[in-house]
Amino acid sequence: MITKEAIILAGGEGTRLKNTVQGLPKTLAPVSGKPFIEYILKELKLSGIQRFVFAIGKNHGQIADYLNDQHASLDHQLVIEDDPMGTGGAIMNALQHCRENTVAIVNGDTLFKVKLDKMASFHHMCGAECTLALKHMKSVSRYGEVKLNKDYSIASFHEKAEMSEGLINGGFYLLNKRLFLENEFSGKFSFEADYLEKKIGQRRIFGVVQDGYFIDIGVPEDYFRAQDEIKKKL
Repeated sequence: MITKEAIILAGGEGTRLKNTVQGLPKTLAPVSGKPFIEYILKELKLSGIQRFVFAIGKNHGQIADYLNDQHASLDHQLVIEDDPMGTGGAIMNALQHCRENTVAIVNGDTLFKVKLDKMASFHHMCGAECTLALKHMKSVSRYGEVKLNKDYSIASFHEKAEMSEGLINGGFYLLNKRLFLENEFSGKFSFEADYLEKKIGQRRIFGVVQDGYFIDIGVPEDYFRAQDEIKKKL
């Protein structure tokens, strides 16, 4: 089955990049001459995504203006949160505006070049509620480590620590809208801590390893690395 709809989480304030990008939301941070969102949109479109729901917050005006100016014909909707709802609350709100039952979820400050068709086939084959795209890294200390069971269900998440190589959560998900909304969440909550970590063994949460290019510009070091790297890798 083809996944046609994506939620882009673009509500973060970008505090670690504040001085570097001078007040711009991370998803609009310039990378190699373009706002970072351009790379995300291009990759998602190439993967078959046709409709985009943006979960945005404090800097919603800048993102709305950019989309209206540069992507007027893009099939998209803005879901604005007046008060921060956490990643879980943002996803929950955005899902109310999604038309498909299988929805891709991506972070607005992360680019992960996944094979979405294969990921979607795996997701449906497993009857998954949520499937994570995982990336093998030589050092997982910044992100924490993800362990898989033999059937590719998530076994555990390990907090950020001084660890060597392993699998990380790449911040790219496929979510079964109907099953996810069965969970009893309300208000502000963390998708990662309150859903993924707490629901291990209770819900059908799986991981699939992807080897495509990955970059998270959330810290200055990686933001500057992306300037020279991103066009070469894509």
